[in-house]
Amino acid sequence: MASGNGVFHLDSPAFGDGDLIPLIHTAESLNLSPPLRWAGAPAGTRSFALIVDDPDAAGGHWVHWVLFNLPPEQRALSAAQPQSLQLANGARQGCCWGINHFQRTGYQGPLPPEGELHRYVFQLYALDESLLLPAGSTASDLRDAMQSHVLADASLIGLYGRHQGE
Repeated sequence: MASGNGVFHLDSPAFGDGDLIPLIHTAESLNLSPPLRWAGAPAGTRSFALIVDDPDAAGGHWVHWVLFNLPPEQRALSAAQPQSLQLANGARQGCCWGINHFQRTGYQGPLPPEGELHRYVFQLYALDESLLLPAGSTASDLRDAMQSHVLADASLIGLYGRHQGE
């Protein structure tokens, strides 16, 4: 289990902190978002936001998922979340899959260059309000909107690398 501030934490039944992300959750396979669960949100939490990025990408952080306005009572995401702009629970998804170009909505799984092992950081934020951002916003938009609203954050790091010939 990955810890945030010692209380608020994020984990996945699909992989442990610092472990390999299963192939099914990568762009080399079915590209399904992994299941996530969290606990220990601080009092006053009004929504959650999630950003998944690859800090090992050439040229900067490669964004793989932007999700915000998850309801405060929610404590998990099942695998295979839809890639629609808005989820049934009211949460909104942003655009991702790149460093400077953000053309896809919803989770986009790892696909690093062959032979490279990359880290994928799942960063969950407990916020003191829902954000007035439109669906399709970028990770940068979300980070700007969250300033002064983050009560706690928690992270989970998954690893993935492609091997030549596989």
